[in-house]
Amino acid sequence: MVDMSTQQHFSTLWLTRQPCYYVAMDKNELSDNEMRIWNMWKGSFKRIFGRVVKDMSEHTGLSEGDFGVLDRLAQFGDGKLRQQELADSMDWDKSRLSHHLTRMEKRGLVLRKTLDKDRSVQVIITSTGKSALDGALPIVSKAIRTHFLDQLTDQDIESITKLADRTKSRSSAAGKDSTP
Repeated sequence: MVDMSTQQHFSTLWLTRQPCYYVAMDKNELSDNEMRIWNMWKGSFKRIFGRVVKDMSEHTGLSEGDFGVLDRLAQFGDGKLRQQELADSMDWDKSRLSHHLTRMEKRGLVLRKTLDKDRSVQVIITSTGKSALDGALPIVSKAIRTHFLDQLTDQDIESITKLADRTKSRSSAAGKDSTP
């Protein structure tokens, strides 16, 4: 059993202890609290994103990659993009995208066409791919709303928006932002 003086001593230490962010640290180290925040952020994102992808896959048969390709073709390229532009927008290397597109071509979701003028490859969404995307969009929207947006307050939305803008600005300034 802890005697009263020991308990008071621990209480005094606890009350006077400075939060981790006041401790002088090497900029290349994270405090326990910073690491906890980082892990909470990653875990929350993974859980939410995983639920959205699971809902989409179960209802449409599309994978995360399938949806990413089809959505980018429709949004950024009016149905077609050069393969390298598509790879850049997805932050995928050329080989990964090429293998994925081969699987999508076999399912009739996309076509690839070599362009004569510069021998680059253009990826084109097919009518089957467009139908699959059109069927997936309401499911993805509902999943995003259910698993993410409905959980947020107006203050949360404002904070997330500010954080996203700030991190995008810093990434763009460093030349690392590849998505439109």
